[in-house]
Amino acid sequence: MVTRTRLADTPPFQTRDGSEIRELLHPDKSAVKNQSLAEAVVAPGQQTRLHRHQRSEEIYFVTRGQGRMRLGDESFELGEGEAVLIPPGTAHCIHNTGDQPLHILCMCAPAYSHEDTELLD
Repeated sequence: MVTRTRLADTPPFQTRDGSEIRELLHPDKSAVKNQSLAEAVVAPGQQTRLHRHQRSEEIYFVTRGQGRMRLGDESFELGEGEAVLIPPGTAHCIHNTGDQPLHILCMCAPAYSHEDTELLD
């Protein structure tokens, strides 16, 4: 079972929220059991769809770019080197407010699934 991956070797796909994802570690494809790790990319001027996950706790860590995060009733700037916790059941989306792609590491526990993604808009 796979225990090591490279971002450059990982094909992208579109999630239900509209971001481009490269899933680095996921129970369906690797030895990880209880969580997933992916890189999401949001193009300049674009926004993910407002959504929530009922089961998964999610962490976003911005590696490049800047955006405006909506998390429940809050809205705030989020930039390179910053992390945010998204508790299960919390509505969220992010808008790329910069002129470069916004790169976010997304950690989910339990692992990300399309079935656990409820679109709210």
